[in-house]
Amino acid sequence: MRYLILRRADARTEAGFAPTPEFLAAMGRYRAALERAGVYVYGDGLHASSRGAARLRIDNGEWTVVDGPFAETKELIAGFLIVECDSLAKAIRWAKACPSMAGDGVAEMEVRQIISAADLPAELAPYLANLPWNSVADAAMVAREPEHVCA
Repeated sequence: MRYLILRRADARTEAGFAPTPEFLAAMGRYRAALERAGVYVYGDGLHASSRGAARLRIDNGEWTVVDGPFAETKELIAGFLIVECDSLAKAIRWAKACPSMAGDGVAEMEVRQIISAADLPAELAPYLANLPWNSVADAAMVAREPEHVCA
């Protein structure tokens, strides 16, 4: 199962501060540990909302777009990581091991399971390969591959 670990933004991440060499080294050790354990899939940090962000909302067919920066940091994401673990408990352990950038302050993370093709009704299988959700579409493409092998 794949899990998304979200690092919530805070005043520090929204201030656009530069990480220290010590923090970057700690993140490098963390990634190496994830890779050694075979759970690392992908991860990235996000710029502060002042560096180009927009919030989109559709309500009865009407789009509203609000440009950043956003004052309310509790709803923003500073970075994310995707891990492949066989349980939520293991994904939580990996989230807890992540260097937080909070120093002695507070940092908040969220761990969410990513939808897989197996989570969806079988009758939807013909539509799954076209989804922009990689884990679902990739599984559907494998299922669609021809049964014969060309020599």
